[in-house]
Amino acid sequence: MIQLLKKLFIKNSENTKDPTVRRAYGTMASVLGILVNILLCGIKLLAGLLTGSISICADAVNNLSDAGSSVIALVSFKISTKPADREHPFGHARIEYVASMIVAFLILFIGAELVRGSVQKLTAPVAPTFSVLSIIILSVSVAVKLWMGLFNRRLGKQIGSEVIAATAVDCLSDASATAAVLIATIVAPLVPAPYNAYIDPVMGLLVAALILWAGLRVLNDAKNSILGDAPDPETVEQIRRLVAEYPEALAIHDLWVHKYGPGHTLASLHVEVDGKKDVFTTHDTIDLIERRLQSELGILCTIHLDPIVTDDETVSQWRERIMQIAQKLHNGIKIHDFRMVPGTTHTNLIFDMEVPFDHKKTDEEIKAEMAALIAAEDDRYFAVITVDRF
Repeated sequence: MIQLLKKLFIKNSENTKDPTVRRAYGTMASVLGILVNILLCGIKLLAGLLTGSISICADAVNNLSDAGSSVIALVSFKISTKPADREHPFGHARIEYVASMIVAFLILFIGAELVRGSVQKLTAPVAPTFSVLSIIILSVSVAVKLWMGLFNRRLGKQIGSEVIAATAVDCLSDASATAAVLIATIVAPLVPAPYNAYIDPVMGLLVAALILWAGLRVLNDAKNSILGDAPDPETVEQIRRLVAEYPEALAIHDLWVHKYGPGHTLASLHVEVDGKKDVFTTHDTIDLIERRLQSELGILCTIHLDPIVTDDETVSQWRERIMQIAQKLHNGIKIHDFRMVPGTTHTNLIFDMEVPFDHKKTDEEIKAEMAALIAAEDDRYFAVITVDRF
């Protein structure tokens, strides 16, 4: 189905990094969501009124909120393609994260309202009327919502859109919720009175729980994107592989990746190079790496040059020894920017330590332990340490 829709509505559909193509995909998915959800809302509302089922009516209202979510997605795709300006130098692509959060709040609101309605009906239960029509309508709705969820999930991954991914989660939770309502509609006539009257509100609470859980998941994902979450490991590995193609780049560290929305990624990193090499030649290599990162990965990257000593045996030996000592503290610790500054009474060993965030000790405790281990090796060497977390 995606292939057919792409052929009908998307020009140059394979170039998903193009903002115009992304917007076309987003518009297509949003309009489809609006139309389908309005149709489902009207059909379910009719079935709910015919049977007197609060869970079916609530499910209909949930579809109406889904249509509203698709409207928000449609607007966000329009805004996200606006070019950068003085107030927004990195563009407007992060509006999709804000839209995802709004969708999450809509989902949570519907879930809360369904809890309220179900609790009210528990206090005055009324058995729903069995209807073959409602069974057919709900069955079709489950199938349609399941298809829409899978459609949006695949499309969200294809174009890297959080708001489409949020819509997919919403659709799949709706499919589960409607399936629960369908079960209640079928089971209620089989349960003797007066217990059959409680099936509908209990299922309403179950549907509400599913909706609330989906809303919290979407909200958490949107929150992480807005705060700035860890980069995709695949992206990090792609950057490392590209830099490693150049023999002049001896090592990299302090790699930071910042996302300003889909298709707007900035990065910075340090590359260690031989300090004896010609600086203009080395700079030319760094310039080539930056250009390739932008042209091949779509990442605007700034690279800092770190010259290191490579032909001093003492420096090399101590660099290796410091790495071994660091592993005693935590096997994930890395060492970079190592220098030796000799003096008349002592020698300073200056270096940075990359320490994992999950290491429980404070930076000061790590520095003190590392300095103590170095002093135990030879008290003529003092450690000057900078701790970086990663």
